Amino acid sequence: MLISKKAKLKSTPFSDFFRYAKSAEKRKFFDRIAKKAIEEQQQMLEKAKNMPQ
Repeated sequence: MLISKKAKLKSTPFSDFFRYAKSAEKRKFFDRIAKKAIEEQQQMLEKAKNMPQ
């Protein structure tokens, strides 16, 4: 059986962060993203409430 090697992909700063960052750093990152997403969703809901029906 022949096993082919996968081509080595170039690492990016984004992938390096997830590979090497401490769990506390990753947690801060995800918390910040979640807060930003919640803010954007709340703004969208406010706009929807203010639209004429």
